[in-house]
Amino acid sequence: MNNKFKSGFVTLIGRPNVGKSTLMNRLIGQKIAITSNKPQTTRNRIQTVYTNDEGQIIFLDTPGIHKAKNKLGEYMVSVAERTLREVDVILWLVEPSTYIGAGEQHIAEQLKNTDTPVILVINKIDTVEKAEILTFIDKYKDIADFAEIIPVSALNGENTDELMKNIMKYLPEGPCYYDEDTITDQPERQIAAEMIREKALRNLSDEVPHGIAVAIDSMKERRGGNLIDIDATIVCERNSHKGIIIGKQGSMLKKIGTDARIDIENLLDCKVNLKLWVKVKKDWRDSDFLIKNFGYDKKEYDI
Repeated sequence: MNNKFKSGFVTLIGRPNVGKSTLMNRLIGQKIAITSNKPQTTRNRIQTVYTNDEGQIIFLDTPGIHKAKNKLGEYMVSVAERTLREVDVILWLVEPSTYIGAGEQHIAEQLKNTDTPVILVINKIDTVEKAEILTFIDKYKDIADFAEIIPVSALNGENTDELMKNIMKYLPEGPCYYDEDTITDQPERQIAAEMIREKALRNLSDEVPHGIAVAIDSMKERRGGNLIDIDATIVCERNSHKGIIIGKQGSMLKKIGTDARIDIENLLDCKVNLKLWVKVKKDWRDSDFLIKNFGYDKKEYDI
């Protein structure tokens, strides 16, 4: 370790579905945050850690900042907005576009209240012509006071090394908060639950996913190790959703379970025996008790 070791906290913000979780997974080199093409994939603040000889970056992947429609939505927005005041660097992710919508304007207003360096990250540059990128930079440069503007592709890793260099530039000198081999502070149970939810998000039709949560009922290692038994429940809001999640002769539930098991085995580095159940809890997203029960505890983020 050198004498001027840097360390600090970096948050990724942006509207839902701009690629925050994909970028965080790319930057730390391992899948921790779940991704899907549906909004509101991330519900909690996920903390991951990147360490090299120069320093240590603790990334906070927050839910997308959006207009809340229920208590779960309010919780998600409060998590995202509070995080802005607790970090050393803010990464604001936007899509490559010359249209700056109400969602971006709202985030720009939030950023006026902070002195934290803001790096604007124009993501998904793999989807546009290189010549267009300058026009997007020009459109965004005056919407807020940016320390840097960096175009990247989280999907293929283009320019992400440059982004890491710039993040390190703005971090203060500080201690190594976590061991060098730590990648996340999330409990394995929570990551496993999120991986199951990701597979449900990817496989189910649009109307179902927002209304589901996943609870790990038990997670036990068998004697002799190298095999973990996990029992989990997918909770949905309607009986009709339960039928869709189970699928014809259990086909959908089996597909979700098989897809999730592969990711969980990679995470835990051992074989996993995963059993899934489905339960209906009507309107759980508007129940403080159930929201807390599924791991979204608003008290942790009360200001």
